[in-house]
Amino acid sequence: MTDTGMPQQPTLARRIGTPLLVLYGLGTILGAGIYVLVGKVAGVAGMLAPLSFIVAAIIAWLTAQSYSILVVLFPKSAGESVYVEQAFQQRWLTFLVGGLIVLTGIVSAATLTNGFTGYFVRLVPINETAAMLIMLLLITALALWGIAESLSAAALITLIEVLGLLLVLFYCGDAFQQLPQRADELLLPASGIQLAGVLSGAFLAFYAFIGFEDMVNVVEEVKEPQHTMPRAIIWVVILSTSLYVLIALVALLAMPLTELVASKAPLAELLQSKNAVAAQWLSVISVFAIVNGVLIQLIMASRVCYGMAKRYHGPRWIYYVSPLTRTPVYATVMIAVVVLLFALFLPLVVLARFTSFIILIIFMLINFALWKMQRDHYVQANPEQLAHVQHLRSYPLLAGLCCLGLLLFQITQVII
Repeated sequence: MTDTGMPQQPTLARRIGTPLLVLYGLGTILGAGIYVLVGKVAGVAGMLAPLSFIVAAIIAWLTAQSYSILVVLFPKSAGESVYVEQAFQQRWLTFLVGGLIVLTGIVSAATLTNGFTGYFVRLVPINETAAMLIMLLLITALALWGIAESLSAAALITLIEVLGLLLVLFYCGDAFQQLPQRADELLLPASGIQLAGVLSGAFLAFYAFIGFEDMVNVVEEVKEPQHTMPRAIIWVVILSTSLYVLIALVALLAMPLTELVASKAPLAELLQSKNAVAAQWLSVISVFAIVNGVLIQLIMASRVCYGMAKRYHGPRWIYYVSPLTRTPVYATVMIAVVVLLFALFLPLVVLARFTSFIILIIFMLINFALWKMQRDHYVQANPEQLAHVQHLRSYPLLAGLCCLGLLLFQITQVII
């Protein structure tokens, strides 16, 4: 309800087109995954780490189809909470999902902030806590500056991230000559124990695909979202999966498994034996990549707080938008402070597993929400809205069950 006599509050500005949106999603996915976690996934799945990334990618692809449809039906910030509300009409579930999305952004950004120090201390001899604090202060300032400015910076860094990965493939690509002889070792589990390792690795690798769902939470700042959002989401999943599998393969072919698992800066060390100058440059690029991921998660979590508070009449300061920058100021600062606290007190792998656990719960609920809408004929009753996504073939029940299965597997592994 609008307060009478009060001046109208500024709204978010629609300044994001398809290229900027693709780079936004790709930036958070790449920074979150390959630059930080490839060695950690290998530590769980061993030589079958590429297969873990493929399994995680299949679940992400199925879920991305659901998101592409739902974001067109409900183009609102705090997207996931809106989807669940429309499907289940349960206020407690709506708030739970909104809270989990914010928590995902916070924990994901904290994971990256934690991983940031592994690359940064290779370049600058500085206290890790001081490095985290300075980085978060600069990123928060950029996020407050403006959405187009923030995403333009993120887009530029994303292009640099991709260049870094191409650098790895260029200098270490000769390792692919081993692939025909070692394909079974990298892609085919030989026992139930290895298969369990692949699934455990897929659970951890799933963190690396966090990013495409963030895109729906800036939908109110996207130009022509019914065209732009579905196209951008699908492209992001395709591009990130291709790069992940190639990098995981080359890392395992070119670097001893024990060294890969132990490394805090795996891609830089991978390049070290090939070209020391290139390795140094990759450390620089990796720092930018991780910073980019933190920036994007900060933007996403603050927009969900903004959307939830505005939609459900939360405290006005949370959805306050600066008339100068058109950004949610207090929500952004609040998220940044919590990110710093998480990064300081929780280790990287714990943060990554926690994030995967939360995001799989959210994905499961989102897929089941679309499935329920299909059963209730809500989707079929809105053909005009979905004209631009008719080419998509969504399987929300299958996607939801896959998420549930991976969750239950991980729970049983923890219990055992």
